[in-house]
Amino acid sequence: MSERRTTPGRWSAQLSGRGETAVIVLVSVLATAATMFWSFQAKLRCGGAPFDGFGRSDNWPVGDPDALIPCYSDLMYLWLGRDINTHVFPYIHGGIASDGTLFGGVVEYPVLSGVLMFFGAIGADTDTDFFIHSALLLAPFGFAITVMLALMVRWWALLWAATPPLVLYSFHNWELPVVATAVGAVAVMAWGASTRPGTDRRRLPLRTCAVIAAVLLAVGFCLKLYPGIFVLPLAAYVLTCGAGGARTVARRRDAGGGLDWTGAGWVAGAAVVTVAAIQLPFMLLGFDGWKAALSFQGRRRADVDTNSIWYWGLRYVTGTGDSYHSVVSVLSPLLILASFAVAMYLGWRRFERVGVFPWIGVSGAMLAGFMLFHKVHSPQYTLWILPFFVLMKVRWPVILTYLLADLALDLTIFRLFPIRDAGDPLPWWIVTGVAGSVWVHAVLLAYLIVTFVRTPLREPLSTRLGARAPRDADPSRDETSRRPPRDAMTKGWS
Repeated sequence: MSERRTTPGRWSAQLSGRGETAVIVLVSVLATAATMFWSFQAKLRCGGAPFDGFGRSDNWPVGDPDALIPCYSDLMYLWLGRDINTHVFPYIHGGIASDGTLFGGVVEYPVLSGVLMFFGAIGADTDTDFFIHSALLLAPFGFAITVMLALMVRWWALLWAATPPLVLYSFHNWELPVVATAVGAVAVMAWGASTRPGTDRRRLPLRTCAVIAAVLLAVGFCLKLYPGIFVLPLAAYVLTCGAGGARTVARRRDAGGGLDWTGAGWVAGAAVVTVAAIQLPFMLLGFDGWKAALSFQGRRRADVDTNSIWYWGLRYVTGTGDSYHSVVSVLSPLLILASFAVAMYLGWRRFERVGVFPWIGVSGAMLAGFMLFHKVHSPQYTLWILPFFVLMKVRWPVILTYLLADLALDLTIFRLFPIRDAGDPLPWWIVTGVAGSVWVHAVLLAYLIVTFVRTPLREPLSTRLGARAPRDADPSRDETSRRPPRDAMTKGWS
């Protein structure tokens, strides 16, 4: 195919679009710097001299009790109790005791998160040093997420960069790297689907983009698990021929083909191979330590510190005895799997209706199901779902209510812990804040399970991924022959 001549008008439009994109990225990055610095300063109040013999700050875990934002952070908490302070390389030498205590460097997270913690502890002698080093490791991922979102949905990136969750959770736990892998997978698909300058051809073949995205999701699985569930809808997107959707499937069927089972297999295979390559060294060098992290999570119970519908709902019926924990251990995984099945079913129905499988919407629906029914719902999980609010046209009342409930949860749950540990009665406003926030989130997550799959993507991401392909489009035209609108070509990735 010969390239079209680039006219002066098109050059002007491209330069104008790139200039505006540069402004969007710059403003978004500055907003990210401000919110993450605020987060850093807020969490740092739990650290600082004097320290005890183990490097634990006397300010831990409350810091300034009158501060607006609680300073509690898992980055400081895990300094002790996981051999991070003794600089033991994770998993290789450890295990789990009969009482559930981890030892020998084992942490309760997937292996790559444990490795990040190990690197954060290098050169650290106190919990404050560990926090500062870890924050420096995490911050670049926060900026990377912002840049990717700005390139995909432009000013909507500020919903990530300039809202409370980034203040509350940037340095609360090791969430930023895993979120970066999930957003990175979408970014790879969007970049590959954009057109080469001067042509109407996409930058990379669909299969190539999807395999790269699957590798990123597999890396995310080895950080915090949840991106791994997105491989299934991504494979379905490739199976149904991506943005070409039903038109391309029809054209392939006329040629004796049909659904792209080979491409879907490559996506799944890439994810499996990546996970195996990361996990196997730990399994071979220290199987007991590697398994201990899984055993710890399996033993974890839905208690007051897990913010789940189980503790704030089911326990009122069953009590908190063995029957309660037995029911949760069965119902939680079953309902999670059922929510995954519902999301995939709704996604396939959407494919039959509009001709394109909504893999991003299905991914968001699966994540909502996981967050709703899992026995642990840590407050920082808001960072997991927030990019879906950025990438998709979720209704403003839903976004605002979710973020307000999240703010209420953060401002109450971390005040609950020291009061509980001291054995004092819990104030009504704290109990109401925690329980009310949990149930507001639960209602919204249930709503998102069934609505994410039909929620449109924001522009220019929607144009690149073919989210609006009409059902009756001409099947003789495949995705590489469609020319996207000029504004989509000259803004963001061009």
